[in-house]
Amino acid sequence: WEVDPDYCDEVKQTPPFDRGSRLLDIMDMTIFDFFMGNMDRHHYETFEKFGNETFIIHLDNGRGFGKHSHDELSILVPLSQCCRVRKSTHLRLQLLAKEEYQLSRLMEESLLHDRLHPVLIQPHLEAMDRRLRLVLQVLAVCVEKEGYSKVVEVDDHHWAREARGGRDTATHRNPGHR
Repeated sequence: WEVDPDYCDEVKQTPPFDRGSRLLDIMDMTIFDFFMGNMDRHHYETFEKFGNETFIIHLDNGRGFGKHSHDELSILVPLSQCCRVRKSTHLRLQLLAKEEYQLSRLMEESLLHDRLHPVLIQPHLEAMDRRLRLVLQVLAVCVEKEGYSKVVEVDDHHWAREARGGRDTATHRNPGHR
């Protein structure tokens, strides 16, 4: 991603990213990793039984929440290159940017009763709010450049209705890790 500004065009033509929701899954994972500052995403898991009609399982977040004072913008390169996001993700990000639903406050409240409290220190929580604003800025540039309807895609949840059972998983290399 970082060395080839057209890499997303190549990814979008490669199975399983050329159809279904896998590319949108990667964009969600990119945003998730950026919030945590996780630069170490080399692969992801899926339920093999469902083929491309599955979802990404995020394992190994060990590098997350390291440096709260540094926002590693290279993590967002897939998002800025592909300029694609689920509508539900986009709406949720916008909601979390509002004062009454502030991401850091919601995270703090949800972790308040954790047995390992405090799981995150205040600077990490504040970093999430700052990173949320940066994600929204990237998406705003994408929308300005390509138009809302080409960037924000209506969610496709047909796999959720079809998915019944199955425990087989498969490991896939993240297209961002060359």
